[in-house]
Amino acid sequence: MERPDAAASRSALREHRMKVLVLGGGVIGITTAYFLAEAGHEVTVIDRQQGPALETSFANAGEVSPGYASPWAGPGIPVKAVKWLLMKYGPLVVRPAFDPHMWTWLIKMLRNCTAERYALNKSRMVPVAEYSRDTLKALRAATGITYDERSKGTLQLFRKQKQLDGTGGDVEVLKKYGVPYEILDRDGCIAAEPGLAGVREKFVGGLRLPGDETGDCKMFTEKLAELCVARGVSFEYGTTIRRVVRNRNRVVQVGTDKGWRTADAYVMALGSYSAPFMRKMKRPIPVYPVKGYSITVPITDAEAAPVSTVMDETYKVAITRLGDRIRVGGTAEISGFDLRLHESRRRTLEHSVGDLFPGGGDLKVASFWCGLRPMTPDGPPLVGRSELSNLYLNTGHGTLGWTMACGSARVLSDIISNRVPEINALDLSPDRYLKA
Repeated sequence: MERPDAAASRSALREHRMKVLVLGGGVIGITTAYFLAEAGHEVTVIDRQQGPALETSFANAGEVSPGYASPWAGPGIPVKAVKWLLMKYGPLVVRPAFDPHMWTWLIKMLRNCTAERYALNKSRMVPVAEYSRDTLKALRAATGITYDERSKGTLQLFRKQKQLDGTGGDVEVLKKYGVPYEILDRDGCIAAEPGLAGVREKFVGGLRLPGDETGDCKMFTEKLAELCVARGVSFEYGTTIRRVVRNRNRVVQVGTDKGWRTADAYVMALGSYSAPFMRKMKRPIPVYPVKGYSITVPITDAEAAPVSTVMDETYKVAITRLGDRIRVGGTAEISGFDLRLHESRRRTLEHSVGDLFPGGGDLKVASFWCGLRPMTPDGPPLVGRSELSNLYLNTGHGTLGWTMACGSARVLSDIISNRVPEINALDLSPDRYLKA
């Protein structure tokens, strides 16, 4: 759907058309390229992989869950973290290393583990997540893009009464922003997800968010990249970015293994790898990789499989229906840029899906994957102009990159195009850390 000011904006952009270099070909980079091209700019995307969505966007949990948009840092998390570390199938793993960036990030995260900061950070995340879901819907309607999508909501499943009783704070934020929700008992959960009928004794209730969606992020990103090509976007795959060179307060060029590239504006959308480049430019950002794992399981019994997404709150595992597959994603592993696959993490994912949806899929032939989520210590992403006048950031989305991709890309396109975004983007700006 075209906005009322679209024609005027296009006219203005003919006079201010810019050459924009997008660094990164994941879902964040590709959505950014798409909306920049729609706004009339000349766009080039650079990525070291041979195609789009081959790293963190490759096999994520598949959730488009604005209602579930919450910071990891919250009241009680330090105590919970100790318990999680001791659990057999715990959702948290810390592999200590002599890495000052790891410890600095952890300390900053702990500072956000207060009720006041949790409420503030969640209030910053929900609007962009809701906006993103609506932007994705409009994109789907305008282009006809398909990606094993479903619009059947998310069910946050509670195994313990204490978990269900503790949803009050989140519900207040949902009410504040008009996000639909339902508090469900066992029967209500089974009505939403019939595959849970055989394990009703394993949970007490749930929080259902009917406005949430699901879909294959990799499939979406690949198809959107094709639409980008049709809109004139250039892609340089298999190209490694080696240097981002600045002169005073501007980026002047980007060095790759295939030569130098220049542009009027640059977008840093390299996920977790954005942070090392920013440090080299003496403009550090508080983004650190938190590794997540997934398994993809072929469905053997459709009636025993999930309908949409079930979030197993105890193990922090998301179980999502994607076409004829079940995607099971979870774990927060703090281990730097380590991409090794640890079998203990696979067992956690298998335990959760096998416990709740036994017989739904064939775990013996499941594929195993991991990716590095770029996380900020407070939760909201970094979307906006950096301290350098022509360098823009779109990173730090953590576990919500797929959820927030279209919205943050649309916001950044508006900022680069000198338009006022449709939502308040000031709380997403990197400037919030300069003021802290």
